[in-house]
Amino acid sequence: MYSENAKKHHARIFPDYPVNENDPDYDYTVRYENWAYDAVINANDLDERHRTLATLATCMGAMAVDEFGFLIPSAIKEFGVTPEEIKELVYQGTAYLGIARVFPFLQRTNEVFKANGIEESKESRLTNTEETRQETGTAAQVEIFGDRMKEFWKGGTVNYWLASNCFGDYYTRKGLNLADREMITFCFLLAQGGCESQLKSHIQGNINVGNDAAFLMKVIEQMIPYIGYPRSLNAIACLKEAAG
Repeated sequence: MYSENAKKHHARIFPDYPVNENDPDYDYTVRYENWAYDAVINANDLDERHRTLATLATCMGAMAVDEFGFLIPSAIKEFGVTPEEIKELVYQGTAYLGIARVFPFLQRTNEVFKANGIEESKESRLTNTEETRQETGTAAQVEIFGDRMKEFWKGGTVNYWLASNCFGDYYTRKGLNLADREMITFCFLLAQGGCESQLKSHIQGNINVGNDAAFLMKVIEQMIPYIGYPRSLNAIACLKEAAG
């Protein structure tokens, strides 16, 4: 039996794609959506905006380009996410996934925006210059990870790039605050797998900017439908180890 909660949530996410009883996958769809769109969504009180941002970031980490594209219209129309926030999320993915994996998401985002008449502000969201990007990136690192990051950029080429590029070019942009950016990074890492060391570091970073362990557990629970149990259980193990 298709639950009313699942039906309503499906209609919010995919209004143009109603579930059809004649679909050859109907039984599978109903069973999945009763779980994902009713049991999971109602398992905790993570708000819709954060759940949606986390889902989009998780789709990127899992290379789920099609699912990502389908979710964009409802993210904006139903769940309180702005076009600018979606673009910032995509841009930030470059530092954690690489342009080879991010480019399809950028293309799909622009295609969906155009097809749905979604417009983003044309105002630049940069807050620094080529000359100040390392300094401001380091400041962001210090705010997230503490004073030990003040001299981190001096430790070699990659350390300098982490300060100036990863944090200076992305984290300092307008459109998302540091807490949102750290949650998004958490999702990039947990979804792609094989990044447990970095995931633990960013768990502590999340906690430092106000995303406590209970919040992060809610995020993991909500992302299980998108990445499955193995990577979710890995993330839970990392959370327990990093947060104590």
